[in-house]
Amino acid sequence: MATIHIEPAGNSKYHVSIDDRGKTSRFTVTATPEDVARFAPEGTSPERLIHASFEFLLRKEPASSILSSFALPVIERYFPDYATTIRSML
Repeated sequence: MATIHIEPAGNSKYHVSIDDRGKTSRFTVTATPEDVARFAPEGTSPERLIHASFEFLLRKEPASSILSSFALPVIERYFPDYATTIRSML
């Protein structure tokens, strides 16, 4: 099972690394306060939303297929069920 690490990078950006079976994949994700309010229940931290978002993505595709840099709303373009599914995951 993959381990997801998230570090704030400032300006609503976060560095994410996924460690899976000795391989590490790195990503830069933008999660604005508006994104968090749109996709997560009130009181959810950006880090928690990002973590759940990567869990969601990893159910759909391998880490190597995930864009290396993206804003959270981009997920919905590829996976229309993201907005409803992510709320239930949180």
